[in-house]
Amino acid sequence: MSKLPIVYINLAKDTERRQRMERQFAALALSAQRLPAVWWADLRPDEQARHHSAALAQQQYFKPLGNGEKGCYSSHMTAWRQLLASDASALAVFEDDVRLLPALPAALEAIAQLPPASWDMVKLYGREREKIAQQMPLADTGLALISYRRVPSFAAGYVISRAGAQKMLASRVPFGRPVDVDMRFWFENRVCTFGVFPSVIALDDTSADSSIWQEGRDRLTFAQRLRKLKMKLQLAWGNARARRPQLPLD
Repeated sequence: MSKLPIVYINLAKDTERRQRMERQFAALALSAQRLPAVWWADLRPDEQARHHSAALAQQQYFKPLGNGEKGCYSSHMTAWRQLLASDASALAVFEDDVRLLPALPAALEAIAQLPPASWDMVKLYGREREKIAQQMPLADTGLALISYRRVPSFAAGYVISRAGAQKMLASRVPFGRPVDVDMRFWFENRVCTFGVFPSVIALDDTSADSSIWQEGRDRLTFAQRLRKLKMKLQLAWGNARARRPQLPLD
């Protein structure tokens, strides 16, 4: 059993996904709580305005966010607020389109033992060939705790500390980018982000068919493509200038 509380984000209508996640957690002897996903259209206009800024999206991102992207981000914010309302030191957050791999329980147990002040977020899923800046053994799990040369996208599964939740909520409300993109811009709010390598979760086949947002991602105008290039350059420049988080090697 993990010492960390665990939540998974799931829409009320997605009962099949809920059942699949519950079966996976049970098979690994992990106790997880369903976190109802936010359906953006259900929020009052004042709540929408408090969560998301179209003007900020115009500055930060290359196209307007769809309702599903906004609902997804709001769901993750709900998880962070839930952590801060509890007495837990950290929280494991999952989306409901992942496969939980056998090494996950040991990874969560090892992350719970890390010095609390040494990290804000630990990603549980990343690229197959990761851009690693530094690494150290993650206890005796056979896994590595890594720092990134460039933090990967994906908000499919991660552990966030109280300090990490505070930083995200203080700096990302309202938000202008999708949640996984904002996580890549860690240098803006100094969220000390590490990862587990290799990944201890995988994307399920259903991840290609998002139940929260289905807007076309690649239908970009010429102007949007230019703005996307600008965002990528800003990301590269920020990573190059920033002092990377140092692993707790001692």
